[in-house]
Amino acid sequence: MKTLCGCLFVGSLFAFCVPFANAQNALDVHVGFGSFHDSASGAGLDGPSSLNAFGTCTPGSVDSLCQATGNLGGFFLGLGGDIMFSKHFGAGFQADIQPGRRNYGPLQYRQTFYDVNGIYAPISQKRFELRLLGGIGGARTSFSLDQSGCIGTAVCSSQTVPVGTSNHFQIHTGVGVQVFLTSHVFVQPQFDFHYVPGFTDQFGSNAVPGGSISVGYSFGER
Repeated sequence: MKTLCGCLFVGSLFAFCVPFANAQNALDVHVGFGSFHDSASGAGLDGPSSLNAFGTCTPGSVDSLCQATGNLGGFFLGLGGDIMFSKHFGAGFQADIQPGRRNYGPLQYRQTFYDVNGIYAPISQKRFELRLLGGIGGARTSFSLDQSGCIGTAVCSSQTVPVGTSNHFQIHTGVGVQVFLTSHVFVQPQFDFHYVPGFTDQFGSNAVPGGSISVGYSFGER
């Protein structure tokens, strides 16, 4: 009886480990860089010395302290990972983050996109894979203000003070190509499109196209 139970246990463990190992073999991770773009909204914000400090205004009007808000652009860092449940279907996560801040009238901003996607690979070969992505996630715009001051002429300091964030739901689609340089290392150029309802509160359009290129590692054999 003990022998039979032992055999059943070993058999069950083997049955569990085989699909887990197969799942592990389909795991990819990648890091890279790219850019995303949106036009400026055309609105403005009054500077800190205005009686209407940081209030909305119209650039080019008689208000000399009105500063136009900026557009979306610049350098983004990207990272992500995915797992393929079969040769053609999988799921993944990716995030694109601005490491630096950009001007937004008298403020500065930093943009982040993050999403969870389903993956369909209509073409999957040993050295080449075409991937179609679609999913949902969020868009986060963080605003800050640079402040500086001096005590006499001996000591001066400056600091960046967070002043608020804006968060939006977003829909993401993408097309990427994995080109394997070895059986594990690949490069992945990718085109992305984010549709962000309410993004016109900060920028000129709800549609945000972009592109990136990544280097990744696959924990499976091709």
